[in-house]
Amino acid sequence: MLDANLQELRGHTPTPLADFPYAPLNWEPEAARQMALKEGLMLTPEHWEAINALQEYYTRNADTGIHGHALHDALDEHFHRQGGIKFLYRIFPGGPVAQGCRIAGLKAPFTATDKSFGSVM
Repeated sequence: MLDANLQELRGHTPTPLADFPYAPLNWEPEAARQMALKEGLMLTPEHWEAINALQEYYTRNADTGIHGHALHDALDEHFHRQGGIKFLYRIFPGGPVAQGCRIAGLKAPFTATDKSFGSVM
């Protein structure tokens, strides 16, 4: 059964955004910038890398479902050289999963409101 959070990603086709090949349909970098500003963030290249990583993870795992622990672990591994999940909390103080997903145009897993899954909100 397909996770309800992923229904929007079914039938995903690459967007014309060369820098964001896995972006959800109707997602725009400018909207992400505006949302980030409302949340007190100025997006840096590190934020954009995390946004890309989140979007790619969602696209690649759409058929199997997005699970909080697996996403958390994948982010920690992807950003291991920068400091892993601790690094991501520095750039996304609202949580790398919850805040990161919002800015990336994705619905965070329902577990993302639990602090152990990458949210402090």
